[in-house]
Amino acid sequence: MPKEIPVYLFTGFLEGGKTKFIQETLEDPRFNEGDRTLLLVCEEGVEEYDPSRFYDQKNVFMEVLDDISQLNEVYLTGLVKKHKADRVVLEYNGMWMLQQLYNRMPDDWIIYQEFMLCDANTFLSYNQNMRQLVVDKLSSCEIVVFNRAGDKVDKDAFHRIVRGVSRRCDIAYEHLDGSVEYDDIEDPLPFDIEAPVITIEDRDFALWYRDISEEPKKYDGKTVHFKGMVALDKRFPKGMIAIGRFVMTCCEADTQYMSLLCQVPKDNQIKHKDWLEVTATVAVKNHPLYQGVGPILTATEFKPAAAPEQEVATFY
Repeated sequence: MPKEIPVYLFTGFLEGGKTKFIQETLEDPRFNEGDRTLLLVCEEGVEEYDPSRFYDQKNVFMEVLDDISQLNEVYLTGLVKKHKADRVVLEYNGMWMLQQLYNRMPDDWIIYQEFMLCDANTFLSYNQNMRQLVVDKLSSCEIVVFNRAGDKVDKDAFHRIVRGVSRRCDIAYEHLDGSVEYDDIEDPLPFDIEAPVITIEDRDFALWYRDISEEPKKYDGKTVHFKGMVALDKRFPKGMIAIGRFVMTCCEADTQYMSLLCQVPKDNQIKHKDWLEVTATVAVKNHPLYQGVGPILTATEFKPAAAPEQEVATFY
């Protein structure tokens, strides 16, 4: 079995501070304990690397990927073998979708940590004009660092954008004096999870769906009430439906039907694409349709419902 290659992935956009952050990381003796490091650079900006300042210069090998066609398993495996690398530090091109990396990297490459670096002065513009790329990078990163954050940075706006994509991503601001401040804005859910019946308003479906998908165990044994559209599938056992909403993550092209499995009486007259108002209990258990553990609803009440005024749910 091949040895796993840990990958430290740095994402973000041009002049967002990736090179500076990686340079400082490779200068830090705590990150360098003799491991042979392949530094892959997929985007070259104004700032350049200074290998002479790396703490362990002899064990860092830099390669530049000029074209996305080089992002393939054969070429990347060849680079690891060429340098006998133990790990990879990857500065990713902000204009490339991350799925292209995930689909093409070698099977023995494992993303150990994923950081997103952004210039606080240009982030809102990127979000407005290149929303799909911003969502792509925020979706899987563990922390987003906003560099060059001045006193007037709108932390509430930054927080809303990040939390609209991920509730698990940490947020940090690096100020002009080099100090770092972590986001401490609380994120209360817009519904009462301790209520006897957790009522989900139409406008909050996307937030609730993400929350129950990310932390299903906290809903185990709870009762929920919400409105959703039915999907039927020949693979479902009798009495099982999917119920959910079309959810737009960032743009119209990124709209997907997101649903939960729900057990209803076998003699129901429910049809595909019916809208229902459902009260159901939640049980978290293994199910083949989830390909693992997930929330299974059991309807205690359901009735036909009109479609919401805004049929496509969003995080805003």
